[in-house]
Amino acid sequence: MLVFKAYEENAQATPIRVLTAAAYEAWLSKQSAHTHKWLLSSRFVAENEKWTYITNAEGAVTEVLLICDNPEKRLSGAAMATQLPVGDYVFLRDGLSAAALCQLAISWGLAQYQFSRYRTLNLKEKPCLTIQESDRLAVQWVESITLVRDLVNTPAEDLGPAELASYCRDFCKRFSGTMEEIIGADLLTQGYTLTHAVGRGSDCEPRFIDMRLGRPQDPLLVLIGKGVCFDSGGLDIKSADNMFLMKKDMGGAAHVLGLAQMILLQKLPIQLRILIPAVENVINANAFKPGDVYTARNGISVEIGNTDAEGRLILADALLAAATSEEARLVIDIATLTGAARVALGPDIPVFFCNDRQMQADIMAASDETGECLWPLPLHAAYKDYLKSPVADISNSGGSYAGAITAALFLEEFVPKTIPWVHIDLMAYNLNSQPGRPQGGEAMGLNALLMFIKRLMIKK
Repeated sequence: MLVFKAYEENAQATPIRVLTAAAYEAWLSKQSAHTHKWLLSSRFVAENEKWTYITNAEGAVTEVLLICDNPEKRLSGAAMATQLPVGDYVFLRDGLSAAALCQLAISWGLAQYQFSRYRTLNLKEKPCLTIQESDRLAVQWVESITLVRDLVNTPAEDLGPAELASYCRDFCKRFSGTMEEIIGADLLTQGYTLTHAVGRGSDCEPRFIDMRLGRPQDPLLVLIGKGVCFDSGGLDIKSADNMFLMKKDMGGAAHVLGLAQMILLQKLPIQLRILIPAVENVINANAFKPGDVYTARNGISVEIGNTDAEGRLILADALLAAATSEEARLVIDIATLTGAARVALGPDIPVFFCNDRQMQADIMAASDETGECLWPLPLHAAYKDYLKSPVADISNSGGSYAGAITAALFLEEFVPKTIPWVHIDLMAYNLNSQPGRPQGGEAMGLNALLMFIKRLMIKK
């Protein structure tokens, strides 16, 4: 549904004036007696994120007034964008920085999002924002976040491992990349034993998706996304309440595709390798079982302490694939991995782990600057004892304590110490609606991650 349109000279669009609360009185002093009377009678209070119409003496709307103390802040103006009636609008550019105009346009697009694939009733027409060519970056961000939201919101019936692979194939074609897909029993012959074990119980065969995009001469970034298209918990089955949202368990895959799209649309000098193990963790006679032992391609034997700790198994395969490729400047894996991370920080704040203290500080700096909160937890080596197995080198289940940390410590066993590595554990879902963040699938931390990646990988 159209929420942006290209700027046209003399086109009819209602202007939106953006002022800070501090600048309001000075602006008001220059307005007509009618405007003074109108604002007084409407009891308008110039507070952050408040908005109102301005009319002429005949009562026709001449502009919208938005009070915004920091228009460069994430989701600035989103509340207004959800409340305006259908029509065409344009932000007045006077006094606004390029960053502010970009953020206001992003907020507009995110506020208008709705997942309409299956809806035939009550679809609302949306107001439309007129933008100039210089605002194209905002449109790219909205498109990339919409990609993440749409993928997460699509149910497993229409987005299983095969459909996810098909989407990735189209993604590669769009950006002139290449893709290899390893399916079913071929996973075993190529050493992806853990991915095969998790996904073999589904009628849709498990697969390992390996995409390459960008120029080979540019520094290599490896992005790994957890692609569990549905997670029943396996034989250690989830409760009905906990299973209901498990279409979102491929949120990590959605995030790496959204992040990759922004890198490619901005034509950054970065070579990408995207690894997505795509599976369904469901139950049939062939499903993997608690107590099974599988040997990863690096020779580490893994006991299955819990079939609902499946995400770390398929990520281990992907991390090993990343380690055996040409030298990577950075490896990032993104996953909807643990409930423990949500218990620790709630649904809105992704947890991250990093094997380099300077990179950890750089991610935190990017988080602060973008307003997208990412928060570190430690790779506390003493907790590796929780992963001990009496019959194998390691267990995939760390017991009752420090679940996000033990999951990260499990993954660390499959990452060479020489490779800079970041692991992100996120929700990928809004449990309720807020301005600019409707209930459903959500992209989390992508702007902060992109800022961090640019600073690390692109030479000035």
